[in-house]
Amino acid sequence: MRISKVGLSLRIYMLMISSNFCLVIARGGRPIVICNTDDPEFPHEKTERIEIPKTVDCLQGLLNVIPLQLIAYWLAVGEGLNVDFPRNLAKSVTVE
Repeated sequence: MRISKVGLSLRIYMLMISSNFCLVIARGGRPIVICNTDDPEFPHEKTERIEIPKTVDCLQGLLNVIPLQLIAYWLAVGEGLNVDFPRNLAKSVTVE
């Protein structure tokens, strides 16, 4: 089973998540981590890293979404789901 984690540069967030991250590694897990290219907190030997460039905090979330969307796409394709099928479109689009 794979565990994924988005590693942001916010110190409060890192303090809350770091204990869970250490538990996964201690139990032999190899988490998938989305982090910046220069993050020393996630060693290559213990994690699968998806590295994204560091930018200002207000834009970092936009860069983090791109690999998450690609992961969701490839998981849906792997499950044989139609990724172009719009769900609940009638709830969000009004017809006049």
